[in-house]
Amino acid sequence: MDSVIERIILGRTGKKVSRVGLGGEGILRTYGRDWEAASVLETAYASGITYYDSARAYSGSEGYYGQFWERHPDGKGRVFQTSKSAERTYQGAIDDLAHTLRVMNREYLDLWQIHDIRTRDELRRLESPGGGLSAFYEARETGLVRSIGVTGHHDPEIIRDALQRWDLDTVLLPVNPVESVLGDFLDGVIPLAREKGMGVIGMKVLGASRYIVPQSEILPETLIRFALAQDVDVIIVGCSTPSEVRTLATSGSATMPPDGEEQSKLVEKFRPHAQRLAFYRGVIP
Repeated sequence: MDSVIERIILGRTGKKVSRVGLGGEGILRTYGRDWEAASVLETAYASGITYYDSARAYSGSEGYYGQFWERHPDGKGRVFQTSKSAERTYQGAIDDLAHTLRVMNREYLDLWQIHDIRTRDELRRLESPGGGLSAFYEARETGLVRSIGVTGHHDPEIIRDALQRWDLDTVLLPVNPVESVLGDFLDGVIPLAREKGMGVIGMKVLGASRYIVPQSEILPETLIRFALAQDVDVIIVGCSTPSEVRTLATSGSATMPPDGEEQSKLVEKFRPHAQRLAFYRGVIP
C-alpha cells in the first residue's frame, strides 16, 4: 500500500487510520456488481486508504468486502474495518454481528457502530433490558469488536444525548458546508465528543454528490478539503469508480487545508439553500 495519505490516531480506539476512508455507499451499496465493487476496493487498498465503512443495511456491501478479504487475507490486519447494525434489540444486534463477521470473512471488527439513531424512543429501546446497547458493550468486552460507536445525521440533539449517556469510542456525523450554516453537529456534538476523547468521523461530505457544482468551482476535492479542515479525524466518501477513489485518496494527502477566508466563501455559497440541502436531516427538498 502507498503511504501518501495522511494518517491519524482515531480517538481512543488507539488505531492509526488514513484521514480519508472508503464509504459504504456508492458502488458498494448494490447487489450483483461484483467486478465494479472489486475495482473500487482494489484501488482504495492500493492507494493507501485504510479506513473501510460498511453496514448491514447497505445492500451487498458486506459481501463485497468478504470477497475482497478472501483474495487479500494478509491485508485484513493492515486496515481498519467497520460496519454497523440498525437493530435495537440485544438479539437482533448479536445476530447482525454474527452475520457481518461471517459474510465479511472477518474474525473481528475494528469498529462496530449503532446505526442511524434518530429518536429518543430509539435511545430508550437500546438502553432497556434486552436492548441492543448491551450487545455492543458485550461484543467489545469479548473482543469480537475492538471499538464501538454511534452514527446519526438526522438530529444532533439525539446524537449528543447518546454521547452523554453511553460509553462510546467514536461518532460518525455529517460534515460539510451546510452543517456550518445549520450548526449543532459541528459546533455542538463534535466538541462534546472531543471532551470524551472520542474519535470523530465525517460523512455526507459531498451531499450524495448534490453539492458538487463545477460551474461554481465546487468540486469533490473542494468539499473533501473543507471537511478535513474541520475538527474530525477521518472523513468517508462513497465511491462508484476507481477514478473517484483516486480523487479521494489524492485529497487525503498532506496538502494545505483551505484557509478561513476560503472556507467562509464556500459556506456562503450554501447559506441561501442550507435547509433544503440538508436532505439527510429529514428535510424534504
